[in-house]
Amino acid sequence: MAEHNELGKLGEELAVEFLQQNGYAILETNWTFQKAEIDIIAQTENTLVIVEVKTRSSIAYGLPQDFVKPQKIQLLVKAVNEYVLANDLDVQIRFDIIAIAKEENDYKIEHLQDAFYHF
Repeated sequence: MAEHNELGKLGEELAVEFLQQNGYAILETNWTFQKAEIDIIAQTENTLVIVEVKTRSSIAYGLPQDFVKPQKIQLLVKAVNEYVLANDLDVQIRFDIIAIAKEENDYKIEHLQDAFYHF
C-alpha cells in the first residue's frame, strides 16, 4: 500500500477514536454510493454527522481542510441523501471535517463542525 494510503487509513482510525471519545456513535466507515465515499457516518443525539477526514504529513502546502473541494462536497451530499433514504432516517444532518496533521512524532486533530453546507 502506498504511503499516502497508509497515512489516510491511520487518519481515519484516529478520527473514529476521537469521535468515540467525544460521545459519537459510529454508524459506518467508508460507506460508498456510486462514486462517493463517506469516510465516517456518526450520530450524536438526533444529528447524523457526515465526516470527511483529511490527513496530511505536513501543512507546508496547506491545511488539511483546504483539500475538501466543491466536487467532493457535491458527492457527499448525494451519498448522504441516499443513506438517509435507504435507512428511512428522520434526523438533522451536519457535515464535519476532521483535519489531521502530523507534527513531529504526533498528530494534531482539529474537528471542524458544520464545516460546509450542502447546496
